Amino acid sequence: MTRPDPRKTAALSAALSGAVDLGALKARADAARTASAAPAAGAPAPDNGSAPWIVDVTEASFQAVVEQSLQVPVVVLLGASYSPESQQLAASLTRFATASGGAWILARVDLEASPRIGQAFGVQSVPTTVAVAAGQPIDAFAGPIADAELSQWIARLLDALRERLPGIRAGEARAGSVPVAEEEVVEDPRIVAAEEAFERGDYAAAQGYYSDILASEPGHELAKEGLAQARFAERAEAVDPAVIAKADAAPEDIDAQLAAADAQVAGQMVEEAFVRLVSTVRRVYGEDRDRVRQHLVGLFELFPADDPRVAAARRNLASALY
Repeated sequence: MTRPDPRKTAALSAALSGAVDLGALKARADAARTASAAPAAGAPAPDNGSAPWIVDVTEASFQAVVEQSLQVPVVVLLGASYSPESQQLAASLTRFATASGGAWILARVDLEASPRIGQAFGVQSVPTTVAVAAGQPIDAFAGPIADAELSQWIARLLDALRERLPGIRAGEARAGSVPVAEEEVVEDPRIVAAEEAFERGDYAAAQGYYSDILASEPGHELAKEGLAQARFAERAEAVDPAVIAKADAAPEDIDAQLAAADAQVAGQMVEEAFVRLVSTVRRVYGEDRDRVRQHLVGLFELFPADDPRVAAARRNLASALY
């Protein structure tokens, strides 16, 4: 499925399956249910009073909701009450879910109340949205997105799973139609081709498409972001996680430091990667310093500019350089 915004999903979907341990979460939820004498496993989670396919999930009820992903996709919104972006995205998802007829389930998680669900998904920022099907996470994005993009993401999710999950068609029949964007979005065929190449793992082709766009439109922000993501994905696919230990043992090895930072970002250890490269910048000079700086700036481009981890690392980099 095409990502809503490559900038906001950098490294997230690629690392998601490694970060999520739904079995461990189930065990904790079972223990919590036993301790609190909560309803038995499999009991439906409480809904919000408007539709049974919109549920507010706790650690105790999460497994029961995940089990419903055998019938329909479950869209898990991992947010927090202190986050305006979480409230904005929750409102949009709730509106789309209400109109879905139960073709998919919206599971809203307050990470302040249920932090272990966020830990299980390796959440780095709020809001984060994860699609679960057949008990496994299959797609994700971080941050809020426009309603039109959100509607397209949901539509692609349902299209990809309609033949495998029997509850989708039943829900669509109840709704009478699939939710559509409030206004039609015309996709750039060049971006579509690049994203399709990315999704099939042909990162070199994706880079070629994005580079062609930038050759004629140097200011094309989506192409810049997509190119950064494709370059990173190609490197991350080839990197051996063992390089982290190698780099720790040989701080003077620049190649090992760069590869280790890539492995850490791919493993959701973003802050550790940034600290590694800033520390390397402090130790080296000349061309080596510029090479490490450029690599670090390239990693910054995988994340929203207002990501607090990026902001902190930029400040630390400036201090290291000047």
